Amino acid sequence: MASHLFLLFGLLVASCSLAMASDPSPLQDFCVADPKSKVFVNGEVCKDPELVKADDFFFSGLHLKGDTSNTVGSNVTTVTVAQLPGLNTFGISLARIDFAPWGINPPHTHPRATEILTVLEGNLEVGFVTSNPENRLIAKKLQKGDVFVFPQGLVHFQRNSGNDDAVVIAALSSQNPGAITIANAVFGSDPNINGDILAKAFQVDKKVVRQIQSKF
Repeated sequence: MASHLFLLFGLLVASCSLAMASDPSPLQDFCVADPKSKVFVNGEVCKDPELVKADDFFFSGLHLKGDTSNTVGSNVTTVTVAQLPGLNTFGISLARIDFAPWGINPPHTHPRATEILTVLEGNLEVGFVTSNPENRLIAKKLQKGDVFVFPQGLVHFQRNSGNDDAVVIAALSSQNPGAITIANAVFGSDPNINGDILAKAFQVDKKVVRQIQSKF
């Protein structure tokens, strides 16, 4: 009897852990985000269902090319709960990423989402790095129609490996996946991380750290 109770407890703990591993599940048909609410919750406050309209579940714009005339040569058009209130509590979002020839989407992480990417046009080099202590690079060259998955929280990147523009659509397992671009976060924080810390972490001279910080 005791062993059965122990097994039941273990299954309960496991199921609770799984339930907490993604965005909160909806307990009604929908919970359209109310951006005007002054209440702070884990997610977004629900709009009065009587005031919900079709436009709350609609977004237009992924057919438009993003401006890639920047230092990295890419542009991300996001469709998260901020752009599409009807996504609230559903645990999904989308993004279109445009790449100029040889443009990159710099190494970054999504703290709250796994990402699945589909190449619509062009050729890409993509990859992610496993967590410590391995730090193993898992990379692949993709063509039109190919799909690749980036596990939640791991550092990953994409690069257009051709002389033509490239376009991808990415789906993410969170209404608000977040994005931490590694270089921006480390060298562009406000205020700056102490240069002595970064110099020791990256095994470079402090002057190099200051030079990199100046670019962000």
